[in-house]
Amino acid sequence: MRQKVDFYQVDGQPMPAPDEEPEFSFSDLDASDSGRDESGVMHRIVVREKVGTWSFSYAHLSDEDLAYLRNLFAGKAQFAFTHPVFGSSNATESCTAYMSQYSAVWKNQRTGQWRNFKFNIIQC
Repeated sequence: MRQKVDFYQVDGQPMPAPDEEPEFSFSDLDASDSGRDESGVMHRIVVREKVGTWSFSYAHLSDEDLAYLRNLFAGKAQFAFTHPVFGSSNATESCTAYMSQYSAVWKNQRTGQWRNFKFNIIQC
């Protein structure tokens, strides 16, 4: 079983330690009225700034680790996600988020491991 880490949590439950630190990005959300006009000038109506996305990746997972991860998200359209604060060495903060775009390579029958399990957590 993988070690759990408290600086990444779903509804207060620690996540299994990822193989590498998750990639994260922040983006602005534009209104549907945003876009370029006929002269090519961009007009933006920003409805929200700095919405976070965290991309997690696990090279190998046992059945037990995969079940733990799946249970963290089971039946939840959204959840409280705790993560490190960008620019801080050890502070964390929480936001409401959802899981998106998960994938894996099918279980290797020889090793008994699931490979390349990846998913994104996106701030609501």
